[in-house]
Amino acid sequence: MVRGGGRSGGVKAARRPEVRLPPLVDFEDGGLEPDGDYDGVRFGPSVDLADASGRGARFMDCALEGCALDRAELVRARFIDSVLTGVRGVGTDLAEASLRDVEVVDARLGGVQLHGAVLERVLVRGGKIDYLNLREARLTDVVFEGCVLAEPDFGGARLKRVEFRDCVLKRADFSAARMEEVDLRTVAELDIARGVERLAGAVISPLQLMELAPAFAAQIGVRVEA
Repeated sequence: MVRGGGRSGGVKAARRPEVRLPPLVDFEDGGLEPDGDYDGVRFGPSVDLADASGRGARFMDCALEGCALDRAELVRARFIDSVLTGVRGVGTDLAEASLRDVEVVDARLGGVQLHGAVLERVLVRGGKIDYLNLREARLTDVVFEGCVLAEPDFGGARLKRVEFRDCVLKRADFSAARMEEVDLRTVAELDIARGVERLAGAVISPLQLMELAPAFAAQIGVRVEA
């Protein structure tokens, strides 16, 4: 089910996923299979998916709880109506993956490759993700809430109805990004390393405007001197 999006201050809100999982079966196999089909499966904390190869796999109505995902190969994998809670790992490869109606809660990830991925109705709540690569990705109805994103790369990405709520953005790269109904007003820390000129289509607060004024001035070649 999807929570309907309203409007907040003239900004159309993202539609959030409301995942209701059916009774699940515990995962007992040793590893993932390329193009595998996992329906109604629970991957518990004891499951180690480090270095697993699940290229093109499909996860439907699944729960990943505290799993290790170090260097897991999940290129072009599909996650549908699933919840990932407390997953951890470095170098997880989700390039060109598809996430639809997915919740990611309290993740601890680094160097996640999501370039070229498609995210639709996705909630990322809590946790910390370092060096998140979303270059050329498409994000529609995505909410980042209460999380820390260190040096996320949105280069060339398309963001539509994306909300950043009470989260921290450190050294974010929005180079060549395209935005529509992107809400940055409640970001706790907004640090844009590149692409400040690509904020057309985003909404920021008056305080954020003041903080970003030097970057805006530099972009259009204005010198500010006392």
